[in-house]
Amino acid sequence: MQHVPADLPKRIQHFIDGEFVDSLDGDTFEVLDPVSNTAYLEASSGKRADVDRAVTAARKAFDDGPWPGMLPRERARVLNKIADIVETRNERLAELETFDTGLPITQALGQAKRAAENFRFFADLVVAQADDTYKVPGKQVNYVNRKPKGVAGLITPWNTPFMLESWKLAPALASGCTVVLKPAEFTPLSAGLWPEIFREAGVPDGVFNIVNGFGEEAGDALVKHEDVQLISFTGESATGQQIFANAAPTLKALSMELGGKSPAVVFADADLDAAIDSTVFGVFSLNGERCTAGSRVLVERGIYDEFVRRYVERANNVRVGDPHDPATEVGALVHPEHHEKVTRYIELGKTEATLAAGGERPEGLESGNYVQPTVFIDVPPTARIFQEEIFGPVVAITPFDSDEEAVRLANDTKYGLAAYVWTSNLERAHNVGQRIDAGMVWLNSHNVRDLRTPFGGVKASGLGHEGGYRSLDFYSDQQAMHISLAPVHTPKFGA
Repeated sequence: MQHVPADLPKRIQHFIDGEFVDSLDGDTFEVLDPVSNTAYLEASSGKRADVDRAVTAARKAFDDGPWPGMLPRERARVLNKIADIVETRNERLAELETFDTGLPITQALGQAKRAAENFRFFADLVVAQADDTYKVPGKQVNYVNRKPKGVAGLITPWNTPFMLESWKLAPALASGCTVVLKPAEFTPLSAGLWPEIFREAGVPDGVFNIVNGFGEEAGDALVKHEDVQLISFTGESATGQQIFANAAPTLKALSMELGGKSPAVVFADADLDAAIDSTVFGVFSLNGERCTAGSRVLVERGIYDEFVRRYVERANNVRVGDPHDPATEVGALVHPEHHEKVTRYIELGKTEATLAAGGERPEGLESGNYVQPTVFIDVPPTARIFQEEIFGPVVAITPFDSDEEAVRLANDTKYGLAAYVWTSNLERAHNVGQRIDAGMVWLNSHNVRDLRTPFGGVKASGLGHEGGYRSLDFYSDQQAMHISLAPVHTPKFGA
């Protein structure tokens, strides 16, 4: 029997200037749950007119409202209240996220805590931040005056929606920006919690707005809007390319965290138990629907056979099932369209490499977006399953013979988001890690995020970095102020 949360809304509206509103043209779209693939609610489908309405509210709140001019400490108090409220919603949030996304409930339960931590972190940071001051003795003092940039357009993905929304909302609001959020159309349910949370915490009307809808309509209108000063986007690289082009006429600031095909490099001297634990978790957790998944595992040939044997055994034992069952380790993929994409890649992989585990629909799960954890071995670097992002519980394992080959294989894709290196040789760990083209590298570790560090990728994996002070830099303008302390000697043109 499928678990259905109590008190589900029948309809999701936009939230603009403190009110829940329908689309101006009345249009809606259906939202499916990934276990039954049946529509459980309708969401308002935003178009250009709805985005205009939300941006106008955000602009008015920025120009005339108190939020941008509040002292950092005042905004920090509101952000800390948001964090407190978010933590009280943990079980409800997890239940909604699991129902809407298909993520296992045990993995969804941490999302509220992580979201709350994002708000607390930026509440602390905006108070503690210091800007540059330079003194030219006896002549001049120069300092940086930081100002919020304006209306921020935030476009978020569907894999861990609420938590990833908090990554963008917290620094944008901490900096004094006003916001229009466009959640992913596959998973709009948990975003509907934000309005009540922000209102209870004391966020003024108009500072936070939501427009639901499709990327090619609501998202496109937000990117092209001349009164939106910046866009922060997380999603596919192809969509990022479109956003880059569409933002150019209005010269928007852009921060984009895009796709990945991240390598996990395992050397023969690695702690094999730890490496297997991490590489199995790294590609099968969150249903494999994570941008930083170590979906290419590169293993030194001396341990390759043993590694593959143990890895395949673990993959075959991964528990696939009802996302609401605490024993489930891999749930249902988010949407039938995405399930079809992943299964197409699996069928392609069967023609390109050796299928060692999975590759089919799990027994006993005849409906819903389920797929077995799938392992391909001896995968050539020319294979599409080696080169292209699948975004599901599918891994490609490939042997290597030297440090040079490991680096070459690791860099042999258009992506460069994350990388993982497993070795007991500290010198090798640093040297190999630094030579990999990736925005983030974990040495003898899986994906543990430090909010102070930059988050983002290189090559096709992104543009710019957020995290820590870099987020505040992105959502702020830094104005150089120059003050003379002595008579200024200026050439007297035309005197």
